[in-house]
Amino acid sequence: MRNAVNNGVWSGAWVAERLGVELAGDDVLPEMLGLALRRNPKRAHLLVSHVLGKHVPQSPAVVHGHGLALGRRVRELLGPEEAARTVVLGYAETATGLGHCVADGIGVAPYLHSTRRPVPGVAAAGGFEESHSHATSHLLLPEDPTLLVGDGPLVLVDDEFSTGNTVLNTIRDLHARYPRDRYVVVALVDMRSAADAGRLDDFAREIGARVDLVATASGTVLLPEGVLEKGQALVARHEAEAGTAPSGERSPAGLREPAAQVQASFGDVAADARSDTSGARGTARQAPSDPHPADDRTGRTRARGGLTRVDLHWPRGLPDGGRHGFTPAHRDRLEAALPAMTARLAEAIPDDARSVLVLGFEELMYTPLRLARELAEAVPAEVRYSTTTRSPVLAVDDPGYAIRSRIVFPAHDDPADGPGERYAYNVAGGGFDAVVAVVDSVADTPPLHAPDGLLSRLAAHTPHVVLAVVPSYVPEPLYAAALPEKRPFMLPEPLRGPAFSSYAPEEVGWLLQDLSDVTLEAPTEEREEAIQSGGAHYAESLPVEYQPSEQYQELFHAALETSAGRIAQAVGVVTETVIAERSPRPVLVSLARAGTPVGVLMRRWAQFRHGLDLPHYAVSIVRGRGIDANALRWLAAHHDPQDVVFVDGWTGKGAITRELAAAIEEFEAGGGAAGFDPEIAVLADPGSCVRTYGTREDFLIPSACLNSTVSGLISRTVLRADLVGPDDFHGAKFYRELAGVDVSADFLDAVAARFPEVAEAVGGAVKELLAGDRTPTWEGWAAVERISEEYGIHDVNLVKPGVGETTRVLLRRVPWKILARAGAGADLDHVRLLAGQRGVPVEEVGDLPYSCVGLIHPQFTRGATGADGKAVTV
Repeated sequence: MRNAVNNGVWSGAWVAERLGVELAGDDVLPEMLGLALRRNPKRAHLLVSHVLGKHVPQSPAVVHGHGLALGRRVRELLGPEEAARTVVLGYAETATGLGHCVADGIGVAPYLHSTRRPVPGVAAAGGFEESHSHATSHLLLPEDPTLLVGDGPLVLVDDEFSTGNTVLNTIRDLHARYPRDRYVVVALVDMRSAADAGRLDDFAREIGARVDLVATASGTVLLPEGVLEKGQALVARHEAEAGTAPSGERSPAGLREPAAQVQASFGDVAADARSDTSGARGTARQAPSDPHPADDRTGRTRARGGLTRVDLHWPRGLPDGGRHGFTPAHRDRLEAALPAMTARLAEAIPDDARSVLVLGFEELMYTPLRLARELAEAVPAEVRYSTTTRSPVLAVDDPGYAIRSRIVFPAHDDPADGPGERYAYNVAGGGFDAVVAVVDSVADTPPLHAPDGLLSRLAAHTPHVVLAVVPSYVPEPLYAAALPEKRPFMLPEPLRGPAFSSYAPEEVGWLLQDLSDVTLEAPTEEREEAIQSGGAHYAESLPVEYQPSEQYQELFHAALETSAGRIAQAVGVVTETVIAERSPRPVLVSLARAGTPVGVLMRRWAQFRHGLDLPHYAVSIVRGRGIDANALRWLAAHHDPQDVVFVDGWTGKGAITRELAAAIEEFEAGGGAAGFDPEIAVLADPGSCVRTYGTREDFLIPSACLNSTVSGLISRTVLRADLVGPDDFHGAKFYRELAGVDVSADFLDAVAARFPEVAEAVGGAVKELLAGDRTPTWEGWAAVERISEEYGIHDVNLVKPGVGETTRVLLRRVPWKILARAGAGADLDHVRLLAGQRGVPVEEVGDLPYSCVGLIHPQFTRGATGADGKAVTV
């Protein structure tokens, strides 16, 4: 049985013929909507969506795709800057999943849905009424009390926009508390009557805000006079003819479900059901570990009477949905965990299954949807998705009626409104070979496993029932922050473009604070004098951004054209090595800022070659000060540290490699999360400092030629006590004013365009690399020590080996000499140009493991550069 337009029969025809109800509007409406009858004294008819995944089992790709499309339309409507300031609010219970999907489509917006489940210890940030619903009270329970405080656009998502009352009630309540200038209403269908159509505009003028509407389709329901009374009479008559009381249950044929037949099978399961949902937690209270006996390898509980219980290994601290807020970072964590969780589910599906239903639970819609979509790619069976519901609807087994069957079972989550019936529609008679029931741990109670509970009811209609329990996320109580063992602060979410950086928001999240409004730049000579005298650390100020000449820009583009293929191959090799050895779904964490373009390219390669959507963040590491510990705490709270792979552009003498290892050790010794692997993955490792690299050649990486204009317009990172407190991320600036000369996207696109042509070579190179000896020799460090002594510098920090580091010396520091390997060719053209512009001598050296080495002036004074800005001879 499939509940859409069946053989040309509209699934609203039964109601339309008997009540005279008409559906008028877009041609796609009959494909999106059917009609059914409610047992509801306020409204007779129910618009049943075929694409929502609530009452009608549907392809998860279709359900997710409709929400994504709406979100992308919102992003286009708002523009990138406004979209970056947006918060999305969905309505319980029907639109909780749809709102998540809209937030996915926007890409950078945090998401919150209303709930009808009060949570002890969580204060409400608002509430409103849904006048036509059978259950009216909505609560807003964000974990972050500031989530709704901002002045950016608020996007309100519901499955249908009928009278507009719910939206008006919501805006009225929230606008009184948190006024803003713009709201966007999103719905699958806009079904307002002509009388209701103008109310939203009137209300917008009344509160002085703009209100936009985005919908997939529009139309209206034409109701004849007296339709409510006629509908109620029709429901009563049909139930009487079928022999069901309002609280009873019948199959479509009018036969009572054989509960006695399944009681023996599920009795032992009911005895084992969990009821304790409290437990130890890190950033969130979650249910304790599953007490059911499970296979250690698969996490799958041994089948009992047809029930298979699967331990998903849900990531610790990850919210199960948007009840308390769901951020883009949460979505990244979920994306990373989905393949492994789905693989565990797939093992529980019989090999001969041809039709599988993933059944969510009331407000828990998004997680089951994403599992269903992933499962559809993992098993040969046809996978459908729907959820249980509180809404009482008449079932009629007729192709012209949207609700063909109904399973009734008692509530099993201790609801605030007391015990009552719950329903699963269009499951009975659906021909499903297996049903995967996904519930949260609050709902994993004895009534779920009881003889008349949901699992038993499902077992009467499918030979295989699979249960997956997601830990119910409960925010930390507000008073817990004062406890001595808790950190008294909450780290912010990553900064993303276009509000911070010129990179697309999905390309990278910056675990930094924005210092764009602070003057941090100082003349190069003043910085060098302060640094070498010990009066300041190099990370306490910024050099004035070098503005390349036209000749230098031409050299950059020529170098990019020449080296793009070589860089693309190195990107492919290092990414494949990471996936093969470190994690099948790594979390890329680039060291800002030189590592960030490489991290973006690695993410693009993973998408190109494997279809992976890897999370990518940029963090600050400072020589002598270590990595940003708060960034590590944020990462540990949102991802498994063992999946984190630190990324940088290249190695010089290996100072940052050693710095990171020491910083990770210090972080763990101080009580920080364990599991971070300090080994850096780099594009080029000429210093032979790491095992994970794309190449060990010292060649020109064009992103080293420039500063912020090839790194998303972000400055190097800043760590200064008066700007960065103990609970802050390190800082950086966004040079928006340089947008006209930004080549960040040009660099990425030029390299990524070469991926197809190097794919075959990457495969061969990776096999050779993985089979070889990659033990670091640290020959670069030895060479630096030798050069430091031979040239009388006596400070390895003033010796910068490799093309990339030499370029930095010429752009940011006071250079003394450049050592070039004899025979080095075009890779050093830009170095020679910069050296000529600054009057720095270039010496050719025979025995040099690098293409070049930059020497910072070892005896710097203000006069050392002379009046013309050129270095003097020591």
